[in-house]
Amino acid sequence: MARNKKRFKEALYRNNATYLYYYNRLVELAISTFEWKNLPVTVDERYLEMSLCINGNAVFFKDDVMNDFLSLKAVLNGRFDVYGIPTSYRAIGENGYNMELDVNNSVLIFNNYLHQNSICNLEMFAKRLYDLDRTIDINARSQKTPVLLQCDENQRLTLENVYMQYDGNMPVIFADKKLNPNDITVLKTDSPYVCDKLYELKVQIWNEALTYLGIANLNIQKKERLVSDEVTRSQGGTISSRHSRLESRKQAVEKINKMFDLNISVDYREIDYDEMKYNDVNINGGVGDE
Repeated sequence: MARNKKRFKEALYRNNATYLYYYNRLVELAISTFEWKNLPVTVDERYLEMSLCINGNAVFFKDDVMNDFLSLKAVLNGRFDVYGIPTSYRAIGENGYNMELDVNNSVLIFNNYLHQNSICNLEMFAKRLYDLDRTIDINARSQKTPVLLQCDENQRLTLENVYMQYDGNMPVIFADKKLNPNDITVLKTDSPYVCDKLYELKVQIWNEALTYLGIANLNIQKKERLVSDEVTRSQGGTISSRHSRLESRKQAVEKINKMFDLNISVDYREIDYDEMKYNDVNINGGVGDE
């Protein structure tokens, strides 16, 4: 019983570690996607993007006490204009700081045109990727030990010790001479090797997540050579995915510059594929005639 609990805890730890690995990677990609320029030194770009990613909005304003600018999470008060845009809200800091604001002294920044966060979708992708990763681990491990041992209870401990040597990749396995092989039944539980197919599916889901974030990726599963037109067309969904989040930020920047007489700008950090020089691209990384 104790050993089963230990194995369960180990599996749980690996599940959590794998999920957090993909979750953290996707969140890091999401919050580093955009490049802000000429932000006031008192505005933390990382915190701004974290607020947009997790909360779906942030508010930019000038604090009267410190006489400088801040960008914090916004809690909406429920008052809207005819277009459904909040007209009053409260800025919340991590240290308990808060301030009542409205459209006359601050600007709301939305994460996208839906005014929703990205974290829910990133969690969904992380769960799918972690599940496939752990399935690959299990399938690969089943290739190593595709046997089921059936024996009497009084021989169980001996067989467990033998299995520990086998599981530990021992070049020679030693067994007690009292062990009678005739009293042991070995049932083969061969598991089909599908790691390659699972990994291919994982890559497709990872590319789908990158496309959602607007990050260029080669999402064409094709073994032969890809010409530049095919690569460019394959990025159509990626480029389109950028518009909603980028334009929401640009609209907010325009209002901020007008209200506070600043010169802030924001753009996508990555270079578009059509700005890069490609001839023929091979699926394995070859360029030109490679």
